[in-house]
Amino acid sequence: MMNSIGVFGLGVMGANLAINMANKGEKVAVYNYTPDLIETFQEKHLHENATAYYELTRFIDSLEKPRKIFLMVTAGAVVDSVIESLFPLLDQGDIIMDGGNSNFQDSNRRYNDLKEKGLHFIGVGVSGGEEGALNGPSLMPSGDKEAYQQVAPILEKIAAQVDGKACCSYLGKEGSGHYVKMVHNGIEYADMQLITEAYQFLRERLGLGVNEIAAIFAEWNKGELESYLMEITADILTRVDEETNQPMIDVILDKSGQKGTGKWTSQNALDIGVPLTIVTESVFMRFLSNVKEERMIAEQELEGPAPLLEQTDKNEWIELVRQALVMGKISTYAQGFYQYKQASEQYKWDLQLDEIALIFRGGCIIRAGILNEISNAFKEDKELSNLFLSPYFKAILNKNQAAMRKVVIKGMETGLALPCFNASLVYYDGYRSGKSGANLIQAQRDYFGAHTFERTDKDGHFHIQW
Repeated sequence: MMNSIGVFGLGVMGANLAINMANKGEKVAVYNYTPDLIETFQEKHLHENATAYYELTRFIDSLEKPRKIFLMVTAGAVVDSVIESLFPLLDQGDIIMDGGNSNFQDSNRRYNDLKEKGLHFIGVGVSGGEEGALNGPSLMPSGDKEAYQQVAPILEKIAAQVDGKACCSYLGKEGSGHYVKMVHNGIEYADMQLITEAYQFLRERLGLGVNEIAAIFAEWNKGELESYLMEITADILTRVDEETNQPMIDVILDKSGQKGTGKWTSQNALDIGVPLTIVTESVFMRFLSNVKEERMIAEQELEGPAPLLEQTDKNEWIELVRQALVMGKISTYAQGFYQYKQASEQYKWDLQLDEIALIFRGGCIIRAGILNEISNAFKEDKELSNLFLSPYFKAILNKNQAAMRKVVIKGMETGLALPCFNASLVYYDGYRSGKSGANLIQAQRDYFGAHTFERTDKDGHFHIQW
């Protein structure tokens, strides 16, 4: 019996996706360039529906036509190398899917290159980590729609399911699926930083213990802030290091890594002219975290105010921080979905924002209760320019902005850096300002460079001799 799909790449993610497919009844062929991972797969994942191949030709020949091959290899040059090795063995109409964290521009190129050669390329954003890959990830596919329809029965079967709907849907042409995953990761960066800032305020300014904050976060996870990241943060804060008997969080060095997708999101925002300030601040804070040695020196050399709040109602401040975190989360999603909207228009992708929100509800790292309301907002108003203007979110922002101001001001007064809280407030105030200071900037530009300006009382572009 022929295999219905092949998985090329047997790292943890590839192996788990293959077993997910096998568990859902698909006949899966698996292959890896290096035999060690094939052997590991056979030892750990023996399954009647999964067959391992040590030779690439046999792997390809085992697939029913049109062949469907899911790549789970390192993004970048490796993907191109694998595609090049596959090309002589494939027939016109065969389908290559790339499930790695590829740059969407690379996916655009691969889509067009393979189209010219008679092959189909589908870029598939995959979110959910190891657990999601095995039990149901969020999938963000794009490429040729007819080709997607051929692989949809498999992808939608292995994806997470929420309210009877698969967290997988065709998103658009070219590499738009990897673009959606990229911005998803940017939102993830910002959400993690916002939660971290809330944690720092509660611990370093209110003096709460780690277990107290874990309980607070667990309680917050039952309401407006319900999300996977809030859930795991509460769990993280309950863990104790077996070697030192200290909270695990206190023995982890405060230097954060990154794979680059957050940076790509910010770079693209600059390219298409989108104010993605919250995500960008979160990327910068990861950079700043990595100059640990310099920060330790600066801590001794640079002065700041007294850190702890005095004579304060802790319960009042806990609620203020909660409201500020809600506002920060809404602002982050508002910026991310605004970037989707602008990219869709500029790249002519026709992204369906309400559908993207639904895909994120299960299996993915940024899954959260708020996504249902985001989907509803874009479903009810297809022309909605910004989530800030939807009735549901507008009401929350109008209520919570006062709390955000108090938290940000208190952070500044006590010397606590809250870049993403602050960026959320700045974006809110900037967006709601009908009149900005950009007229002065335009006057300056015209003064030194004759760049011209528009007038408030007539159409056209003007220049004067200053």
